[in-house]
Amino acid sequence: MRVAVVWAVSTLTMLALAGILPDFRLRSGGDESITQIGLAAAWGAGAFGLLSALVWPVVVRALLLVPALVLGVLVFFLNGSLLLMALALVPAGRGEVAPETAVVVAAVMSAVASATSTTLAVRDDEAYRRRLYRLADRRRRRQPRPDATRAGGCAPGVLFLQLDGVGYRTLRRATVNGLMPTVAGWLAGSHRITSWRTDWSSQTGASQLGILHGSTFDVPAFRWYEKDTGEVVVCNRPTSAAELQRRAVGRTADGGLLTLDGASRGNLFSGGADQLALVLSVSARRGRSNRSRAGYFAYFSDPANAVRTALSFLAEAGREIGQSVRARIRRDRPRVSRGGLYPLIRAFATVVERDVVVAAVIGDMLAGRAAVYADLVAYDEVAHHSGPRSRDADQVLERLDRSLALIARVAEHAPREYRIVLLSDHGQSPGETFLGRYGLTLKDLVRAGCGLPVSRRARRTRSGAEARAAFLAALHRPVEEGEEARPGPGSDPVVLASGNLGLISFPDVPGRASREHVEHAHPALLATLANHPGVGFVLVDGVVLGPRGAVARLDVPGEAEELLAPFGPGAAAAVRRTDGFPHVADIMVNSAYDPDTGEVHAFEEQIGSHGGMGGEQSHAFLMWPKELSDAETEAETEAGGGEGASDAGEGADVRADPRPRPVEAAGEGAGGGAGLVGAEAVHGVLRRWLREVDGPQVPVENPRPQATGSGVFPSADGSVRDETR
Repeated sequence: MRVAVVWAVSTLTMLALAGILPDFRLRSGGDESITQIGLAAAWGAGAFGLLSALVWPVVVRALLLVPALVLGVLVFFLNGSLLLMALALVPAGRGEVAPETAVVVAAVMSAVASATSTTLAVRDDEAYRRRLYRLADRRRRRQPRPDATRAGGCAPGVLFLQLDGVGYRTLRRATVNGLMPTVAGWLAGSHRITSWRTDWSSQTGASQLGILHGSTFDVPAFRWYEKDTGEVVVCNRPTSAAELQRRAVGRTADGGLLTLDGASRGNLFSGGADQLALVLSVSARRGRSNRSRAGYFAYFSDPANAVRTALSFLAEAGREIGQSVRARIRRDRPRVSRGGLYPLIRAFATVVERDVVVAAVIGDMLAGRAAVYADLVAYDEVAHHSGPRSRDADQVLERLDRSLALIARVAEHAPREYRIVLLSDHGQSPGETFLGRYGLTLKDLVRAGCGLPVSRRARRTRSGAEARAAFLAALHRPVEEGEEARPGPGSDPVVLASGNLGLISFPDVPGRASREHVEHAHPALLATLANHPGVGFVLVDGVVLGPRGAVARLDVPGEAEELLAPFGPGAAAAVRRTDGFPHVADIMVNSAYDPDTGEVHAFEEQIGSHGGMGGEQSHAFLMWPKELSDAETEAETEAGGGEGASDAGEGADVRADPRPRPVEAAGEGAGGGAGLVGAEAVHGVLRRWLREVDGPQVPVENPRPQATGSGVFPSADGSVRDETR
């Protein structure tokens, strides 16, 4: 009956389009009766639907090497070609349609057919349930697994859903303000929540590597310079992600959180899963063994999905352009540039990536996989450019909540019960950029402090002039207008930014530069950085430098804790740990932080940022079903006890106050010294939960390391899986 109804609606849609569009005719002659035209529309609609079901998956599979964005454009043209073929199959007469009009007609018909089918399935619960079970059976037959019998039994699976960039307080505000009713319902009944504190490097690369692979060692930032190779490592670069995963596996001697019957969707790292889709660390590989991009094509093999996502992609790009124009008209502050390719990048993150990942997760649940980890990046992308508390970001939270509701509904029909765990990798802190506030970049400030040439614009700023004056004074020379400063010996420093965390490296200095070397080669640099109003503190060779000449040694108890107190009780420990990394920069710079407003100054062009310390960026959340043990049991074991921050979500004092509120003063465990600290601790909690659900889906103890060469991944059963490609 659903097929008949969809066919009828498609026929009426085709008739309406034939009457509206001048370049579209269902019959080539001019004397046809209404009955003949109606029959032609029925034939055409039926043929188009049949071709879409049979030909489309084959066409998409033939385009496996086409980039995802290009495939999104081809969707329209391929769909139009199918319509031309369908009209050619109409008996006793051939329809006529211009090629550009065929694209429009095909897109509208696919969207209408998809909406009709979805509406009928939603209204008919029994039909919806039967359809889900048929899909699950089909997937199980196509991809048999050794534990298929168990998957259909009573052992629960665990679904980890990461809301990228959604901090603890952001989530609580969203539930109180009605932006996320699904999450609010979980907190009111079935789930508990706690905050967890990130490492100094509060960004997805470090956090997700720690969560999935149990190690954040030697990940000092989102991007950093490695002197031994002369290369810049960037966490969202495929080659860098693959290398970071290899290092983590070699250090932990374990494949990852998802080594047994796991799926990794939309992540930077695989977690040891066999089922991969949109996983960056394996995306550069080629061959049949690389399933990272398979999620795109599995999703786009349905023409209705392809058209719906393509139309939503265009709508989101247009929405971003409109919001950006309105922000400029209103003269919103702070504000960053949102032109160029950004509307397309945002649309990809908030529409294509979301739709493909959600579809892949649904497929994993229908296939009964034991452990699934998926990352939804939409909020993080929008908050960077619109602000973490903007209406633009709130709209993304609303759409993410609808995706969670869809996943929860499908979970009710899956062949096994699922425990849904919601978590984030970091938060976001608002604030005007360093460039917007002071008129020059961190690189300009560093070069000026080293006596290197800078742009005229940077020289005219107060910060640039003061840095240049400090450099000349350090050389015991008078400041003369128009005189070019002469730099000290050595090559130019490498200055990189990771949110509000800056990294400065001197390539000509082997190993890590000592404080004495930096002061000798660049006598004004450290003072210029530490005393700048936009800088919170500077780390150099085990010493923390603060404003007004404050100095604290990390190896002297209490000194760093006192200097870094505004950044929270765990700040000194986080800085001390990073100081021991082999690839820590010669100088680490954390921007200033205002505890009253929660604002920081990103060294990148972002008005919502993360990557360093200060404010909500360092406080992610972890939310879990009450059937699982308390998240902080593991943390208390490691940290020696202490009160946690978990609660069931009832009565928490998180009101809809539009004013920024510092997390450290929130009184909800977000800034205390107890509780979960670091992504590695979160990894331990998730492992424990996997063992609890009648596992073990992961080994209780890590297997002995079999090999640590590139691409060799020890599996949970002790065997070795060679993923070198």
